[in-house]
Amino acid sequence: MTPVYLYDTTLRDGTQGENVNFTAEEKIKVAKRLDDIGIHYIEGGWPGSNPRDMRFFDLVRTTEFKQARVTAFSSTRRPGIHPGEDTNIQALLATGAKTVTVFGKTWDLHVETVMENTLEENMGMIRDSVAYLKDHGLEVIYDAEHFFDGYRDNPDYSIKTLEAAMSAGADFIVLCDTNGGSLHFDVEAITRKVTKLLFKTYGKHPQIGIHAHNDCNLAVANSISAIKAGATMVHGTINGYGERCGNADLTSIIPILATKMKVPCITTEQLKQLKKLSRFVSETANMTPLNSRPFVGRSAFAHKGGIHVSAVIKQPRAYEHIDPSLVGNDRRVLVSDLAGKSNIEYKAKELGISLEGNSVNSKQIVSEIKKLEQDGYQFDVADGSFKILLEKFTDQFKPLFKLENYRISMEKDHDGHAWAHAIVKVSVGERKEITAAEGDGPVNALDNALRKVLNKFYADLDSMRLVDFKVRVIDGRDATAAKVRVIIESRDKEHIWNTIGVSTDVIEASWQALADSFQYKLAKDQIATSRNVNDPTPND
Repeated sequence: MTPVYLYDTTLRDGTQGENVNFTAEEKIKVAKRLDDIGIHYIEGGWPGSNPRDMRFFDLVRTTEFKQARVTAFSSTRRPGIHPGEDTNIQALLATGAKTVTVFGKTWDLHVETVMENTLEENMGMIRDSVAYLKDHGLEVIYDAEHFFDGYRDNPDYSIKTLEAAMSAGADFIVLCDTNGGSLHFDVEAITRKVTKLLFKTYGKHPQIGIHAHNDCNLAVANSISAIKAGATMVHGTINGYGERCGNADLTSIIPILATKMKVPCITTEQLKQLKKLSRFVSETANMTPLNSRPFVGRSAFAHKGGIHVSAVIKQPRAYEHIDPSLVGNDRRVLVSDLAGKSNIEYKAKELGISLEGNSVNSKQIVSEIKKLEQDGYQFDVADGSFKILLEKFTDQFKPLFKLENYRISMEKDHDGHAWAHAIVKVSVGERKEITAAEGDGPVNALDNALRKVLNKFYADLDSMRLVDFKVRVIDGRDATAAKVRVIIESRDKEHIWNTIGVSTDVIEASWQALADSFQYKLAKDQIATSRNVNDPTPND
């Protein structure tokens, strides 16, 4: 099939999404990762709109890219002036970008009512802007804003605006579903019709692109439908970030093209980096990754029901539409009150825990898990605690520290400032240590004190961070005496894990989750150092 060009607008359209922000330096880092994965065009921003985007293009001049073309974005010239006098057009030239994208109006509603312009002048703005940029030797991508809405209202005029850009030499004509309200079968039919009309007029197949928004949750479907109808460029953002409901999500479009439609876009090895790219962009934007995101989400290949797990063990295709490793993801088996024997056996193998030669079998473990879940535990979201629990069930747990006791106190001064004090006493082998620490709250103080005391025995704990802390009331009928569930998400440089605690005391539940998190980290990395845990010598 004809190759499809991938056009990423995370750094421009994506930043219009709520709470999504990048510095110029962060944008460079994201652009480099986009280049690594094989994105063909990277829209860096609108240089005429803010200093940050001009700073980005300044940095681009000294940044080497493997293949991607970094693209500058702007509007067509303003009404009544020459492009040479338009500050936005001149800002495009000042970036030094070899490819530029300009958008123009294709919907008569916007031209006459919103802009208070004439239909003829609007076409002149499109024609003049594209021609001027082509005269300066640039590759020009024309974004036909609101095209599908415009086509439905006034198809003749919307086509004329495309012809204005085409006649001026635009290299790509991108059809935009700016309001995100189009349906996929309409997008396919209109894209096919437009391609035929432009071919009939110019005697050659135009390079058509698609730029879809997700207001009907159809941005990916609309993009795929346009490609099926002949589009050879697809616009989107990583993780679907963008204004209102977002843009078409390239983390879905790319694997659909590569694995389902066999459309050339990126290499097999590049595709394997997709999950890492998704996570990198999320963290750079300081956005919580969406677990249910198709292909790259943590739950995309997670299996919970016992029947499902049993089938997946025998034949993964039974419940997985692709091999998760193709996009750099992993199969996950969850353990809950819906679990069966297969879940436990699969999970034990995954975690490196042998169930052979122990006094309990997988059926007994399932029974115990279901009792614990009845009490409020939720092991499908707490792999770290589940690993420790399995080790305890099978007499394989070797604690790397033991709590002797802890004490929490709160203090508040006359200015209203409150803080917590924690005293923690632990034993490692035969040695006991006690340490105190302060924190902004009781859990923070416990975390600080535990970290401080364990640093006397173990190195490299600084790489571990608590990144999320969730408290849920399990049953509110008991009011303040109700059980609470605490889930802690922790991470180091390479891994993310979750631990859980349940109690009628929120501090105790927090301690359980916190202690499991440290036990998991220490066991995973085997940070027992050179000291014998049976007779350790403190680091200090």
